[in-house]
Amino acid sequence: MNTRIATKFATSRTETEQPGIQASSKPRYVLYARRSLESEERQVLSIDSQIKEMLQVAERDGLEVVEVRRESHSAKDTGQRPVFNELIKDIRAGRFNAILTWAPDRLSRNAGDLGSIVDLMDQKLLLEIRTHGQNFTNSPNEKFLLMILGSTAKLENDHRGENVKRGLRTRVEMGLWPGVAPLGYLNQYRQDKKCEIIIDPARAPVMKQIFEKHAYEGWSGRKIYNWLKHDLNFHTRGNKALTLAGVYRILDNPFYCGRFEYPKESGSWHQGKHVPIITEELFQKAQAQLKRDQIVRGNKEFAFTKLFTCGLCGSGISAEEKYKQLKDGTTAKYIYYGCSRAKDRDCKNQYIREEELITELLKIIDQVDINELGVRIKFEEEVKRFNRFQAVMSGGVSLTNTANIETDMRTYAKYVLKDGSVTEKRELLGNLRSKLIYCNKKIELL
Repeated sequence: MNTRIATKFATSRTETEQPGIQASSKPRYVLYARRSLESEERQVLSIDSQIKEMLQVAERDGLEVVEVRRESHSAKDTGQRPVFNELIKDIRAGRFNAILTWAPDRLSRNAGDLGSIVDLMDQKLLLEIRTHGQNFTNSPNEKFLLMILGSTAKLENDHRGENVKRGLRTRVEMGLWPGVAPLGYLNQYRQDKKCEIIIDPARAPVMKQIFEKHAYEGWSGRKIYNWLKHDLNFHTRGNKALTLAGVYRILDNPFYCGRFEYPKESGSWHQGKHVPIITEELFQKAQAQLKRDQIVRGNKEFAFTKLFTCGLCGSGISAEEKYKQLKDGTTAKYIYYGCSRAKDRDCKNQYIREEELITELLKIIDQVDINELGVRIKFEEEVKRFNRFQAVMSGGVSLTNTANIETDMRTYAKYVLKDGSVTEKRELLGNLRSKLIYCNKKIELL
């Protein structure tokens, strides 16, 4: 359609004309049609209607329309319309020197873009803006009128935003949820039931089971996630699997027991008109279990988690503690590392005890580039500290020359793995540029 329009209304260039150089000051129009993505979309002419009307004006007045450009972006914010931004560049380059559009608010509803238009007119790069009912040229009065109309459009935008916020506050005070319904509920799109949500009969029972399994059976978030994914093949309204983070968001959302906070983190709570899926008592029990899980996870610090990748399925490597009652009545604690099975619930990668894992890591230290260990500075600091200790013990005379000490970095790295703190072990392995792969009690570098 654009090609036919350009052919019909554009004057042919001579062979001596070059793009960007105008042979005369005759207006060469670009027809700019825009439809916003806001609610006003239902009240204004569509893009096709704008183009049709303005081409009739061009034909009636004998205007040279060089090109037609369409855009479906809001003009509320400055610099957010790619087609408009390209249009400004082309005017500065001399490709066009006039604009044909339905109304001034099609060009701008913000001060920044309006200023760009007026600046082009001041520089005499833009000779005229012609709308359905008005013309604007580089005269003080017409530019002033253009700025007033553009400012009026911005004022309308600002008032519309305030009206929307006021409407949302009113609905929230009535107990109506103003956004997309949480999983387990459905939005109603009837005008007489705006912001009212109803129970999703397919997913609401599953939401209730999530809370019950966590509160009464002590299921962890990951166990619930695996149950949803593998046993129920559960999907959201967007036909996607629920993520682990999504499971925790559900367990932490009081909306399911009938109340909500709006705006978020404002401390303003409201009793919703929607039907609760669970009771307040069940929600509180789930919250208590959630806090216990967080405390337990927080107290256990393992040296080698999140540092390896499963060689069979690509999941991370997690750790867990096991306790065994010995014959002498004491209890022994063992730490086992294994695949978290985040990507494959049936992954067959074997578990390995921490002592065996350290033995494998000691072998890896002999393979890596010495500069990859990232402990040289720390090692040198230890040597200096030892020298100071020797100097004090010998009455101020250092017995060891730092420059002659053979800094065996690998030996120090092995010492850290065997006897260092959890932080030192994680710091050492975290400096490795190579990727550590764990598979069936063996570690490889990738």
